Amino acid sequence: MNPKRILIVDDDPDQRLTLRLPLVNAGYAISEATSLEEGLNAVQKDKPDLIILDVMMDTMTSGFQFALTIHSNDPKSAYKEFHKTPIVMLTSIHSKTPMRFRPDEDYLPVEEFLEKPVEPEVLLETVRKHLAG
Repeated sequence: MNPKRILIVDDDPDQRLTLRLPLVNAGYAISEATSLEEGLNAVQKDKPDLIILDVMMDTMTSGFQFALTIHSNDPKSAYKEFHKTPIVMLTSIHSKTPMRFRPDEDYLPVEEFLEKPVEPEVLLETVRKHLAG
């Protein structure tokens, strides 16, 4: 049986390592990208079953742009086959600013937010939940 594929899109190499280790140990196949553009290319190349996404990378809103692109309702979207691919967004923005975000189908189409740093058990529980659905 092929392992589920998870794409980690984050510009911080330490964060990618922190996420990758428990996921690999749990049997998931991991691919990584460090920017909006790399992430979009990796989606088409690697065809992930789930995406773990940082908010701030190339720009303050790269993660939001990525989520809107992947989950676009446009039938002509180059990413239409990934419209239902779950996205778990990781952020430290809630601890650094008074801004608050939550998943929203139209404006922020992600399945869940997790605060950085995320505990390995919480990460694995979240991934299992969204891959089971």
